[in-house]
Amino acid sequence: MWSLETLGRTRLSRHFYLRDFLHSEISAFHGIPNIPEDPDRTIAHGRALCETLLDPLEETFGRIAIRSGYRSPTLNAYGNANRLNCARNDNPLECHIWDRPGAPIAGASVVIPWFADRYAEGRDWRHLAWWLHDHLAYSEIWFFPKLCAFNLVWRATPLRRIDSYIAPRGTLIAAGQAPGTPLPDRQAAYADFPPFRGIGYPA
Repeated sequence: MWSLETLGRTRLSRHFYLRDFLHSEISAFHGIPNIPEDPDRTIAHGRALCETLLDPLEETFGRIAIRSGYRSPTLNAYGNANRLNCARNDNPLECHIWDRPGAPIAGASVVIPWFADRYAEGRDWRHLAWWLHDHLAYSEIWFFPKLCAFNLVWRATPLRRIDSYIAPRGTLIAAGQAPGTPLPDRQAAYADFPPFRGIGYPA
């Protein structure tokens, strides 16, 4: 039997613990506990998200900020019913319910402060999108205007789709399609980015 304290201390990867993903403004303000219904499934899917996608980001760009991580089905349904920027629980693109039965999925809304500073100065969000596409085994990515935050999604079978609410809005890469921008042009767009997995650690 999991206790909430023990659950929060569960280490998902080199850089992340489950507690990093349990905070929710909706939960805190409206008094709805954000507790996984299936802890083992939550841990397994969260571990895949962190090891596959979030650890490489942290090791390349330094500390990343988790804006929204796990949501329990009850919390997410409340958020959707009250128009709090939560998709329906049965929406196949809803990525925050890590323990939903069916195909494995886990996602988080994240901000990369290193890029957010450059975005505030006018940097094109697509430069980050191309970097993510060329370096990570993501499933879906959705970009948002504030801080260039984005939903980053892991699936066992990735869709490889990128969409944005930042101009130019719409689909940058459709699922199953190759990028319309050639690799040399994509690489030129992020040529000044830190080297992949750029943090050095003591032996």
